[in-house]
This record gives sequence, C-alpha cells and structure tokens, in this order.
Amino acid sequence: MIKLCVNIDHVATIREARKTYEPDPIAASREAEHGGADGITLHIREDRRHMQDYDLLKLRKSVKVPLNLEMAATESMVELAIATKPEMVMLVPEGRDEITTEGGLDICGDFDRLKKVIRTLHDASLPVSVFIDAQSQQIEAAKEAGCDVCEIHTGPYAQSIENNDFSLSSQKVDTQIERIHKSIDCVHKFGMQCNAGHGLNYHNVGRVVSLGGLTELHIGHSIVSRCVFVGMQQAVKEMKQRIQEATP
Repeated sequence: MIKLCVNIDHVATIREARKTYEPDPIAASREAEHGGADGITLHIREDRRHMQDYDLLKLRKSVKVPLNLEMAATESMVELAIATKPEMVMLVPEGRDEITTEGGLDICGDFDRLKKVIRTLHDASLPVSVFIDAQSQQIEAAKEAGCDVCEIHTGPYAQSIENNDFSLSSQKVDTQIERIHKSIDCVHKFGMQCNAGHGLNYHNVGRVVSLGGLTELHIGHSIVSRCVFVGMQQAVKEMKQRIQEATP
C-alpha cells in the first residue's frame, strides 16, 4: 500500500497564531505515528510562519518513522538540513506572499543552481526529492539534476474538483488525472521514485491512489483539519483506510 506521510505544519500554524507553546507539533507527530503514519513531513519556511528550527531539532530526536524536510533551496536551509539529517529533503518553491505553495519547482529555469544544491545534499548523504508540476520537461530536468524522488504537485487536480462542485467526475478532473498518470509513468521511466501531494483530502485521494505507481502521499492540511474533530490518531487512521480502499 502507498505510504502516508503526515505533514504537521498546520499544528504549528495554530500555535503560532498565539505565539505560545500549544498545540505541540511534536506531540502531534507522536499521535500521527500511533495512528499509522509511515512518515512525518514538515516545512521550515524562510519566514518561519509555522514550524520553527527547534521543532525540527526535537522531531529529529523523537520521530520513529522517516522524517521528510521540505525547504527552499537556499544556503541557510541546506545548512539546516545537513545539521539535522532528515531521511529525505524535499526542495520546494517558496514565496513570502503566498498562503501555501502555489506551484512546482521550476528546475528547468534554475537548473545549474539547483543541481549544485542537490550535489551538496548528496555529498552529505541526504536523498533529495523535488516538488514539481506534472510536466515531462520538469521530470527530465529533475533526473538530469540528480534527484532521487519526484513529488507530483496534485494541487491542480484538487482545484479542478473544487471548481466542479466537488464532483470527482468531469472532463477537467479527468484531464488532471491523466496528467498525473503520465507523470508517474515518466518518473518511473527515468528510474526515480514517484510521490504525490498537495490539496489531497479524504474526498479526492482515491482517484490518485487508484492510478498506482506511487510510493508515498504527503498530506497535511486535510488531516490536521479532521483531527480538530476526531483527534490526530483517528484522522490518520481514516486517511489510511481511504488509501487502502482505493489501492489497485
């Protein structure tokens, strides 16, 4: 079955709304593990709007499952990754004014710099994933730059469902699913691991899972939203159940 990596950023978003010590993302990660999470994901943003450096340091010591660090490809973030040694580093684009990540990393447009960043991370024995749009040219560039994993940006798929009164069946939704499907095949053709994430929730995750070929899903906001009502353990269990039901 596809592995579920739970992104706990938005537990910290709630905490930072009051600049206090609760809710604790580290406690959330433990609850997620108890619920069956196969990995824990966090994004240290340059503006530190939610997760803080000390959260990463604590998670590195406490998490029993693989830890995935999402980050911009900057010198300071590379230094943080090398110092903390997560099991995976995922390079993502980052804009100060965006509410959440709005698109995939443009590897084609920043190839030389990103290749150097990836080489530096590899020299520190850190596997590297990149968050990219479902485009063959970006996937090929990821391979040439030395990436180990491509995470396909599923946001446009999720948005197409929202724009269609949340129906899972329409021409626009089918078009997005086909783009993801072709991208999965393309990633495999280049010998890389393929993951997916962004905008996935309990309603829309099934169609992505049913495509097959994915190793991990990285899901955060939907699980944290659900955990407000049922708790983190149960929220993770419910998402794992949805994944299992849709697995081909």
